[in-house]
Amino acid sequence: MTADAVASAPLRASDLLALLARYSLGALFIYMGLSKALHSVEFLKLVRQYDVLHHPFGLNLVASALPWFEVFCGLLLVLGIAVRGTAVMLVTMLVPFTVLVLLRALDIYKAGGQPFCSIKFDCGCGAGEVLICRKLAENLLLAGLSVGLVFWRRNRLCLRYGLV
Repeated sequence: MTADAVASAPLRASDLLALLARYSLGALFIYMGLSKALHSVEFLKLVRQYDVLHHPFGLNLVASALPWFEVFCGLLLVLGIAVRGTAVMLVTMLVPFTVLVLLRALDIYKAGGQPFCSIKFDCGCGAGEVLICRKLAENLLLAGLSVGLVFWRRNRLCLRYGLV
């Protein structure tokens, strides 16, 4: 199908769903990234709590670069530029983040003895304290939307779907 044929074809529900997913993910990542970037010291403290990075350079690099990378990815999605590559980057961020949040929640669960879904802490996502089961479900939904964008084959509502 040529580019003119794609442009003149009627909009399908999948096109609108992909557009909604792009805008939702993009706006969320812009908001959360800016929230972290504007409160970088608090975000650094939250990154430190996961006890994954031990060297100060690595901690500072993650705390200063990650929020702006999230904003950049969000902008690319909203603008419809490099959608597939951006969605892949979101999946590669969301999966390890979800695993880290789950592991931290399991540590709190083992130490405190409270029901798992009543565990509440600031996971560093930019939204403050969250209930763990809700956060895990939210991350799985975001990862699912990102995977959907990776496999969405039509590029009608994008400025530039891929880089090449």
